[in-house]
Amino acid sequence: MSEQHEGRGVALVTGAANGIGAGATRYLAASGMRVVVCDVDDGPGRELADAVDGLYVHCDVREPDHHAAAVSAALDRFGRLDLVHLNAGVTSGCTLGEDFDLERYRRAMGINLDGVVFGVHAALPALRAGGGGQIIVTASMAGVVAVPFDPIYAANKHALVGLVRSLGVTLGPETGIRVNALCPSFAETAIITEIRPLLDEWKFPVLSVDDVVDAFARIVTGTETGECFTVVPGRDSEPFRFRNAPGPRPVS
Repeated sequence: MSEQHEGRGVALVTGAANGIGAGATRYLAASGMRVVVCDVDDGPGRELADAVDGLYVHCDVREPDHHAAAVSAALDRFGRLDLVHLNAGVTSGCTLGEDFDLERYRRAMGINLDGVVFGVHAALPALRAGGGGQIIVTASMAGVVAVPFDPIYAANKHALVGLVRSLGVTLGPETGIRVNALCPSFAETAIITEIRPLLDEWKFPVLSVDDVVDAFARIVTGTETGECFTVVPGRDSEPFRFRNAPGPRPVS
């Protein structure tokens, strides 16, 4: 039996137990939303769900059935779904040389790309049934620039940028569903652990989770769709301005 819905809506967040996902979950709860906390890190996930009076669901984003179960749990408990933050992500740790690791490759593509595609697929019927809502994807600045030290990560994040831009057009204003991407540079989360010594050597500024959550809040409260919001130290978050591709010339 679903609970009486109050406040500003119901949200579902993947990769919610730590880092950006946890920060976004706290922001959404503080803004009045009920949150379904989805992760494979069960201990911290349940603790966060309890702290925000939400619901924890174990969700391996590589599994379509897990997404479907998370959406069903949101509907069963809270009666609706208004916002989905598809946030789960990992670095690949995979090169394209002789030491190419197929298992690492498939894990990175499964979490970073499949995990978003499956999440969108599972969430769209519930969002449509509720008259609209939002899908926010955590992509990365790696989705708009080259990443020489992790080209597989760049590949799946570029794919997310293309997916979000296309869905912004595909869904259109008639659905009432906005789709946007959050594209932070390096942020103070576990995902940068392996390359942290390199960032320190470069003296590369690292975003705080609060910086990224502020940009996330900008998307939540905005009106845009099909946009990719950059989050870079020292700059305001704004949609990335893509250069138009050249069109065909008339044949003489």
